[in-house]
Amino acid sequence: MVTRGLASRLGSRGRPEQSRAAILQAAIQEFAQRGIAGARTDSIAHAAKVNKALLYYYFRDKETLYGASLDHAFGQMRDYLLEVLDRDLAPGDKILTYVGSYFDYIASHKLNRDLIQMEMMRSGHGSPHLKRIAKQYFQPLYVKLGEVLRRGIAAGEFRPVNPLQFIPSMVALVVFYFISAPVTKSVLGFDPLSAEQIAERRASVLDFISAALFLPNKKQERVLS
Repeated sequence: MVTRGLASRLGSRGRPEQSRAAILQAAIQEFAQRGIAGARTDSIAHAAKVNKALLYYYFRDKETLYGASLDHAFGQMRDYLLEVLDRDLAPGDKILTYVGSYFDYIASHKLNRDLIQMEMMRSGHGSPHLKRIAKQYFQPLYVKLGEVLRRGIAAGEFRPVNPLQFIPSMVALVVFYFISAPVTKSVLGFDPLSAEQIAERRASVLDFISAALFLPNKKQERVLS
């Protein structure tokens, strides 16, 4: 009875915040599974327990709803990672904490991960959302990461890497593992997304970043401390 009553209220304009949130969550799942081309607003409305008229009341069309879903996914990740970058940590600790937190976020937010992957694939063929996403969500992280790397280099903790090259490499180390998981499972015969394999991959990523970034004497000091 409670569920039925809630569904009835969500199907009207009387609870705008709840209705919009329900539509958005249903849209994220639909777009993450099918992409914008395969997603159906009928399915989204049904999953959100609203009628299509209400869906189009909050979101003008499917592209607008897709854009709002991207804003939610990218915005949630940006805010989570900016909090890490704003912590009072030494450059080395901050980079490793950031990479570990980024890995944990990607590992634990499958729908956001799949939705972001869908958009990255689409952006190569033209996406009206790409410039906004890059400016609002990627740029703040890149700027702060670049600052951390330059501080670590100046302090003699990091090798003199180029942030414009090193940051994409860090991202790729994390993201590609999850993108390639189905192929890895087929080729090697184990589940790369099991808890055990994810923990092992996380440790491997942090070890790889440490070896690539820290000066040898600084890396040794960190291991011993």
